[in-house]
Order: sequence, then structure tokens, then C-alpha cells
Amino acid sequence: MQISYKNSLLTSIKPVVHYKIKVKIYDKKLCNMLIMSKLRLIQGLKIISVMHNFKANFDKVFNIIKPLVLDCINIHDNFIHSNRTPKLSDLQLVTINLVSEYMSMGSENLLFKKLKDDKTHNLDQLIERSVYNKRRRKLLPFIEIVRHRLSEKFTQFENYFIIDSMPLEICKNARAPRIKICKEDFDTMPDYGYCASQKQHYFGYKLHGVCTSEGVFTAIDITKASVHDIHVLQDVRTQLSDCVLLGDKGYISSEIQLDLFHSQNIRLEVPKRENQEGAKNYPYVFRKTRKRIETQLSQLCDQFTIRINFAKTFEGFKTRILSKITAMTLIQYINKFVNNNPINYLKHAIC
Repeated sequence: MQISYKNSLLTSIKPVVHYKIKVKIYDKKLCNMLIMSKLRLIQGLKIISVMHNFKANFDKVFNIIKPLVLDCINIHDNFIHSNRTPKLSDLQLVTINLVSEYMSMGSENLLFKKLKDDKTHNLDQLIERSVYNKRRRKLLPFIEIVRHRLSEKFTQFENYFIIDSMPLEICKNARAPRIKICKEDFDTMPDYGYCASQKQHYFGYKLHGVCTSEGVFTAIDITKASVHDIHVLQDVRTQLSDCVLLGDKGYISSEIQLDLFHSQNIRLEVPKRENQEGAKNYPYVFRKTRKRIETQLSQLCDQFTIRINFAKTFEGFKTRILSKITAMTLIQYINKFVNNNPINYLKHAIC
């Protein structure tokens, strides 16, 4: 078969002649605008280069985390006692994990490529990729200690908290019966659930979070997708007291509302449905404050890719989820106490 190129677009392309045009700028105001735009471009390129500088981010995060966990580590910066001291300390491993989440490295191939490019620390020569995953899963309780102590810096005088949930889909519903992801144990295996805000059924888990009015997560939990939001309120009483808790219509329960108030003095503010007795408009202040946690959950999906799952076991899955939330809390801590920036400027460079 012969192909004719007579009517092809490839034959109709003509050579393009480039002309040099000289423009004389007589307007001083226009000239200043061009100079300022060029300076902003250069400044933006510098910020991008700093955000992707693994060495600088590693050094800063390591120096911030270490004073917070001095009572939990030994002289070799290890959390877990072992007869054989590893080449890469536990604190260094946790730092690598948090920096990789901050720099949005969802792939470990990309992470170890960055470690190989860093000639100063030579971290890639201190640990293998398989060992890195095993040790990271074992360090899950200590990552939670880091997250908890970072969030404590924001909650000393906080009286208002927000609670909400978000679906964490493992796979599409059509693939759910035949996959083996996170199904090693019946108690922790994923389940079918329904998301009312997105109006769709999904297969996986549900992330529950309690955050301050500024957007700092103080408590998190992962349940099966079939677990209703009301049941999570039973665990809130052990973590909060003497405060106002804002929730959506998924947390409507008069019995639990009274129980929280009498037991821990927690005032649960939930908008009533239109068909309920005494229904009225939700106060504007509460509606505006509740948007904060929705914004934070969107940031977790956007910048930290919390809904993209590469784990095969539930231990690996919850370690990844906790690492992403800890990385977000770490950036908020650096913005407020180190760089003196608004805490929710999560895409700014931390160095």
C-alpha cells in the first residue's frame, strides 16, 4: 500500500521567517513595570529552586524536629533500641520521610534519586529502599509523637475546633472484589461506603480529622468507609474538653451532643436539617470557620496527594496517611514560628 502525501499537512508547512523588531520604550512607567515583573520572575525561580533543594530542606527539618523529641531518642538519634546501631538513624529516616512528603514525592524511585543526587549527606549509601519501607512502618508511633508535639504548639489557648471526614478510596468499585490491597486482616480491611458531599459510593476507608480554627490537625483517625461519623465522636471526649466543636449535618445526634456537654463540657454545634424541629440558619461565623477544615482536606488531596495510594498493606497505608498530615503540620509550624509567614501558605519554601 502506497501513501500519498499530496493532501498531508506535512507538505503544507512553509518556512517561517523571523524578524527582529526593535522597540524603543519612551514611557518610564511602562519601563518600571517591565523591570518589576522581571524581578518577580527571578524571585519566583529562586523560591522554586529552594523548594526542590533536598539538602537544605533536610537540614532545616532535622534541626527543628530534634529538640522536640530529645526525651525519646538516644545518643545515636534512634527511637527504637536495637543491639545493632543502624547507619541511618531513626531521626534521619523520619526527616527524609517528612521532607519527601513536603516536596510531593509520591514515588520512592524519585525519592532515592534525590538521595543519590545529594552528595553532601550520602544518605542513599546508608539505607536500602526495602529496609527504608520496613523501618518507616515500625516508626509509625514516633511519627505520631512528632505530629502531636508540633500541633501542641498551636492548641494552648484554642477554644474552637472543627471536625469533618473525607473518603479515602482504595480502588474503583468494579475492582474491589478481586484486589488484595489492605486485606491481610479482617478487622482492618477496606469496606464499601457512601460520601454524601460527593454523592457517590466508594470502596476504601474514611479519614476523620479534628482541627483548630487556623487549620492545624489536633486529632486524626482512620475507619472503614461503612463507619458513620457519629461513632467517631465517642473518641473525641478523650482528646478534647471545655471547647466548642463545629460539625456538619453528618454529626447530628442529640444524645451524643448532651453526653459530650455533660461529660467533657464540649459544646457540639451542628446545623439542623430543614425537616427538624427548631431548624434555623447556621450562624455565618460558624459557616465561615468550618470552611477551614474543608480547605485543609483539599490541600491534602492537591499538594500531598493523600488519595493516591501506593501501599499494599494497611500498615503501609496508615503510615503514608500519617506522614502526609505530619508534613502539613510541620510546614505550618515553620511558617508561624520560624519564617513568620501565614501558617497555611503550604506551597511556600520552608528555607
